[in-house]
Amino acid sequence: MNKQLKIGLVSVSDRASTGVYQDQGLPALESWLKSAIVGEFTIESRLIPDEQPLIEQTLIELVDTHHCDLVLTTGGTGPAKRDVTPDATLAVADREMPGFGEQMRQVSLHFVPTALLSRQVGVIRAESLILNLPGQPKAIQETLEGVKDADGHSVVQGIFSAVPYCLQLLSGIYVETHDAVVRAFRPKSARR
Repeated sequence: MNKQLKIGLVSVSDRASTGVYQDQGLPALESWLKSAIVGEFTIESRLIPDEQPLIEQTLIELVDTHHCDLVLTTGGTGPAKRDVTPDATLAVADREMPGFGEQMRQVSLHFVPTALLSRQVGVIRAESLILNLPGQPKAIQETLEGVKDADGHSVVQGIFSAVPYCLQLLSGIYVETHDAVVRAFRPKSARR
């Protein structure tokens, strides 16, 4: 029997975590994942302030205790002093996956020049993949799906196209996606 995918979602925001405004990152991520992933999966969500020790503790808990295969963070990736999500992510990492950060900035540059200010990273902890996403729902979708032309064909691949194969290599879990949202790429030898 195949293991069910477990995803950790972490929204990092001082203001949303104290109720100053409604968090939009977690609902946007959950909605997108439901539209993109074929089959059942479970989600563990957290809404926390921009505090590096708390972010580190949350990421460790989601991977080590809750055994999330994939952890997606949203928010706290810019150059401001309170933006410490990438720092916390790197602090708990076993290995860095630089291609994810590079591709996120590549995608975002098609929409905003300030994508250069993003410090998003992708890392591995144990057998889990942790990815830092932007804070805005529109930017989250763009980063995950990529750049599409008027007919809906990919011009620049989003990062999620590489996530299923990465998870397969890390833990053997097999994740399929709806091609209309984002097409998962894996070598023919790795397909079922």
